This record gives sequence, structure tokens and C-alpha cells, in this order.
Amino acid sequence: MSHLDPPNLRVPPVLHSLRYLDVAVSEPSPGIPQYLSLGYVDGILITRYDSERGRTEPLTPWMAAGAEPGYWDRETQINEWNRLMAATDLEILRDRYNWSGGLHTWQRLSGCDLLSDGSVRGSDRFSFDGRDSISFELGSGSFVVADGAAQITKRNWELEGIMVDYWTNYLENICLEWLRKYVGYGREALERKDPPDVHVSGKEEHGILTLSCHA
Repeated sequence: MSHLDPPNLRVPPVLHSLRYLDVAVSEPSPGIPQYLSLGYVDGILITRYDSERGRTEPLTPWMAAGAEPGYWDRETQINEWNRLMAATDLEILRDRYNWSGGLHTWQRLSGCDLLSDGSVRGSDRFSFDGRDSISFELGSGSFVVADGAAQITKRNWELEGIMVDYWTNYLENICLEWLRKYVGYGREALERKDPPDVHVSGKEEHGILTLSCHA
């Protein structure tokens, strides 16, 4: 931050974060499932679902031990629904972008941050073939689009009249509620402070000693 930035624009530090990365492809193949969903807390991979295995699974011991009865069945059902919706989106986009075939990808990155002052920051972002399409930021109350095809989606969502409220409630309340639960499951691991492991090495060439420090 430069000396020109006013102090009141400083963003409080992030205490904890929850992210979901969902990916769907138009042409699945062995090892490349039609749909994949990965969940992260504080950058740590905690859950995985893919359409080949057909089951949401824990990827940390504390998620496996902490989740309440029925949690994994519910998460599997949610991911099955999301898989169908992603496949439908790919079909719609085939027409909007005039795709003639081949491999195409649908991606969604959504989640929330709990900040040190107790406030919440969140977003939901969609992209296709690696290019931004449409996004929603908590607090903005509107969708941001990157191209004409996404403009159609924005117009449809605005006509429905419920999507802004839906995304706001999800990011501000539901996402935060689950983030706090997950942090509770893995607090010991997530908040452990380990000292860095430091190695220093040196190499001399032409009478000049160059030191390298790896932490």
C-alpha cells in the first residue's frame, strides 16, 4: 500500500477462507471426469467429488471425523445436482458460442472469507474455456459480465429477480456458517503455528559468494 492510500480503505486480514472449485467438461475421458468439485479451507484441500466415483469424500482426517451423520450423503446429492446443472450450462453455451465440438470446460469458483474484524467477503465466478464469463461479488448487488453470451445470462437472472438475494444469502450466511463449522473441525491443524525450516547455502563464482536462503 502506498502512502497515497487512505487508511480507511485498508482491508482487514483474512482469518479463514472457504472455496469450492467446480469443473465440468464436454468430453470426459478416463481420468478426466465429466464433473469435479474440490473444497478448500484456508487453502487446504478438504473434500472431493467427481462423477467417476460418484461420491463426496473427505480429504483430511479432521473432516472425516468431524462431519455430522448424513453430511456426506447430502454433499453427494448437492454435487449430483450441480453436475447436472453444469452439463446443462455446457449445452446452452454450445449454442451461444457456436461451438462445433471438441473439448470445452465450464468452471466455477465460489466461496467466502472471514475477516479479522468479523466481516465477510465473498464471490461467485464462472468461466468457460478458461475465460471469465459472469461473476457476483458480495455487497455489489449486481453481476459483472465479460462478453455477450454472459450478458444473456445476466439479463435472465435479473428477470428472475431472485438471484441477487440468493447469492447474497449464500455467501454472507450459508458459506460463513459452514466455514465456521469446518474451522471448528480442524482448528488444531488450521491454527497450528510451526516455525519455518530454513536452509542457507552458498556458491562462489569468480570471487563472488552468492547465498541462497530457502524457508
